[in-house]
This record gives sequence, C-alpha cells and structure tokens, in this order.
Amino acid sequence: MLIKSIIAGVAGSALLSTVAIAQTPTDKGDKMSPAASTTTSTSATSYQGNWRASKVVGLSVYNDKNESVGSINDLLMDKGGAIKAVVIGVGGFLGVGEHLVAVPLDKVKFVSEPVAYTGAANTGSTTKSTTTTGAAPAAAASKPNPWYPDHAVFSATKDELKAMPEFKYATE
Repeated sequence: MLIKSIIAGVAGSALLSTVAIAQTPTDKGDKMSPAASTTTSTSATSYQGNWRASKVVGLSVYNDKNESVGSINDLLMDKGGAIKAVVIGVGGFLGVGEHLVAVPLDKVKFVSEPVAYTGAANTGSTTKSTTTTGAAPAAAASKPNPWYPDHAVFSATKDELKAMPEFKYATE
C-alpha cells in the first residue's frame, strides 16, 4: 500500500512539473521600464486623501448635538460609480427592528476628529454627572486615520429619522 502511495505521489509531481515547464517565461525587462510602470500601475500616493468605502459602512452617525442617531448601513451609487445616497440604520438592536433611511450624500457630513465628550458637570452643592446621550468619549491624543473618517453627522434627531419614509431594497 505504501508503494502505491509513493508511485501516485511521484506521478502527480511529474504531471504538475510538466505544466510549470510548459509555461513561457515573462520578460523581466518590460517590468522594469519606466513607461510600463507608469501606465499599468498606480502608486499609493495617487490615492492619498481618499476613504475606503468598506470603512465608511458601519460608521456611527451623530446629530449636531453629538447624540448618536444610528449608523451607516450602506452606500448607494449610480452605474458610473458615484455615491448618491447613504443608508442609515436607526433604532433596533443588532439589526433587528432597525429602520433604514436613505439620505442624499451631500446632506451627510463626515468628520475625522472623534466625537466631543461633554464630560461631567457640577451643579451647585451636589455633584451630578451628566453626559450627552450616546456620545462616545474622545480618545486622548488620537490621530485621525487618513483612510476613513471617525464618524458622520446628519442634522436630525433619532425620532425625525424614524419618521422619514423607510428605505427598502428593490427585489425586481
């Protein structure tokens, strides 16, 4: 039985090596020419300042008062590739019972700095801690990521977003 396995392994290796030998080698001189490298590839610096769409989906959305109103569930684009709308998920828990709303991209503002944390406020003789609803504390000395924003801002309350017509994906 061991001999049959060894023979099968050698035969398989021989078959694979014939395929590798049959391939024609590429000319390495073409890859090194400056004309070929500028026309067929782009450098990482040519995309500097652009954001990754995969990182925009899932961003938290806040209103002007730094209240969390939802998160970005999707980006809708036309057939030319231009993003036209942002689908925001409002309410729900882990996606269950979530109300989806599509808003034009130009109505959403993307911010690179972390959400401002209002902190604790002292009210007279009693010490009472108040925070803005849903606001995340800003990280100390955090550096903005050049590939995606920290959060999005849309000028509406959670109730106003829930009152907007629900966005549903067409099945036709």
